[in-house]
Amino acid sequence: MTRGENEDELWDVYDINRRLTGRLHRRGDQMDEGDYHLVVHVCIFNSKNQLLIQQRQPWKKGWPNMWDLSAAGSAVAGDTSQNAAEREVKEELGLVINLSNERPRFTINFPNGFDDYYMITQDVNIEELQLQEEEVQAVKWVEQQELMQMVEDGEMVPYYFLHQIFELKEIWGSHKRKDFSRGIIK
Repeated sequence: MTRGENEDELWDVYDINRRLTGRLHRRGDQMDEGDYHLVVHVCIFNSKNQLLIQQRQPWKKGWPNMWDLSAAGSAVAGDTSQNAAEREVKEELGLVINLSNERPRFTINFPNGFDDYYMITQDVNIEELQLQEEEVQAVKWVEQQELMQMVEDGEMVPYYFLHQIFELKEIWGSHKRKDFSRGIIK
């Protein structure tokens, strides 16, 4: 384990259909074939259409010193996807968000799990954030062009969908966001 990682952390184990198995998995141990765990990412945008990104600490096991999405992490035993996302934002940024009426915008399957992505719009004063020293060394707002330059320069974790992330925040499936109060699609 590296600094900032909890080797005593337990995850719920899911089956391939994302059903809880009732078993637990200890972080850092090899997962059994057919076992899956839940990861969450939160992408925070502001009203200026900028994305909040964080820089990972140099001692992080994966992607040290790289810039990453707003907040992310594994769900711990007992977490729902929403609870895990709220907790990760609170732990890493010191920011309280409420996702009780939100669903992940999309989910990406990976070999050992499911990765839920939340897209929220919230104006945040980054000077007031309380960064988790074990994981986050800095934060900043970026526009799409700067984000793409960071990817090209090898400074940003290279998620394959980053070239579309600003559009993804407005899309549900194959449709743009629906204004449910008026029954229209924007």
